[in-house]
Amino acid sequence: MSKRQANREEVFSRILEAAEIEFGLKGFGGASLQHIAERAGLPKPNIVYYFHSKANLYKQVLNNIADSWNDLFDKATAMDDPAIVLDRFIRIKLRQSFESGRSSRIFAQEVIQGAHYIGDYLKEDLRPWLRSRVGVIEQWIETGKMRKVDPVALIFMIWSTTQHYADFEAQILALTGKEQLDEADLVRVGDTLSEIILRGCGLTPPVSTHPL
Repeated sequence: MSKRQANREEVFSRILEAAEIEFGLKGFGGASLQHIAERAGLPKPNIVYYFHSKANLYKQVLNNIADSWNDLFDKATAMDDPAIVLDRFIRIKLRQSFESGRSSRIFAQEVIQGAHYIGDYLKEDLRPWLRSRVGVIEQWIETGKMRKVDPVALIFMIWSTTQHYADFEAQILALTGKEQLDEADLVRVGDTLSEIILRGCGLTPPVSTHPL
């Protein structure tokens, strides 16, 4: 990679990180390119050069969030052990919610408001991804590796139970009397979710060493 290309990627990443913070704090309507530029330590024209508009930048932030979630399940195949794959999917997704809750809340708020900016992504990228992952689960079922369940409902369940700890963090902390959730909570919740979901699929949860 050339020095120029490396610099472009570094600037691109700084903008996206600053934008995620601003959108997380102020929402799409309250965030401004000027404030994003200031947070990134860059002139505003740099933001416009790379993304052209606030809407384009917002879409890129949302797409990156969704892509980071999808990576967890992308490489699973019919040859894999579903217990190992699903356990890892649950635990990594939960860790993301614990450590990067802002990302989940930005995405959730966009969807709640009608998915105006990310609608095309949901239909053109996420829908085909969902179909491909449903296909893998269906092959696990057909080959007797797991109990017959609704694959779409299973994926939605994993999303909802793990993302709950990000999207409703304030409620969870208020009800548990904690200031923040820690590693012990991550392990405890991960063990519980994995046990319930995998047992419901007729699977035995793998012995976890919690390396994630």
